[in-house]
Amino acid sequence: MSEPDQAAPTHPRHKVHAYIDVAIVAVVLAGTNLIAHFTTEWASILTVPVAALVLLALVRGRGLGWSELGLSPRHWRRGSLYALGAVALVVSVVAIGAVLPLTRPFFLADRYATISGALIASMIVIPLQTVIPEELAFRGVLHGTLHRAYGARGVFAAGSVLFGLWHIASSFGLTTGNRGLTDIIGDGLAGQVIGVALAVVATAAAGVVFTWLRHRSGSLLAPIALHWSVNGAGALAAAIVWHTTLT
Repeated sequence: MSEPDQAAPTHPRHKVHAYIDVAIVAVVLAGTNLIAHFTTEWASILTVPVAALVLLALVRGRGLGWSELGLSPRHWRRGSLYALGAVALVVSVVAIGAVLPLTRPFFLADRYATISGALIASMIVIPLQTVIPEELAFRGVLHGTLHRAYGARGVFAAGSVLFGLWHIASSFGLTTGNRGLTDIIGDGLAGQVIGVALAVVATAAAGVVFTWLRHRSGSLLAPIALHWSVNGAGALAAAIVWHTTLT
């Protein structure tokens, strides 16, 4: 059975330190998001992975243990079991969604219009640039600092909301690049606003699931696997749908 997260500190001085840690991590994540999306192309590639490593080093220096960060080898076995179950479930759902006529149009995302592009995105870009850094930052560092300050309820509530807000910038233009969404809510300003709002709600809900896996398994392996399967399997399914639609 997984080792529970370390109890939130009760000493007033320790609580203040915990609140400061949460504030620092939140500010760094906000700045990282802005730099990654509104500066240079290289910044968009490197900023999030670098920031995740910097945050990890920072909180380790502040006293958070490997178990609190979801990185303890003691939890690898349990995390792997949850990871396999999550991947199997998501791949099955994605496969069904790609086949059903009602949901098939939602896979027509322009950025995954080729098999080669989807493979590179799924196996290299998504894991290294998005999934692993985000999970390390949110279900690792933020999870650990929030738990020390507010306990499990704070982790689920604040962590999930912040994860949803994290996706505002990356959701700009979401409707213009996805035929299924465009057909439903349009590609004008109102459609873009609705698209961003839907993305925030969806990713916040996903954050709850990722956090549950992290809390339940004690390891980052499970949320990393689920996060990758949603994005990576979705990219591959999109390319297959594009290919079969065009042919």
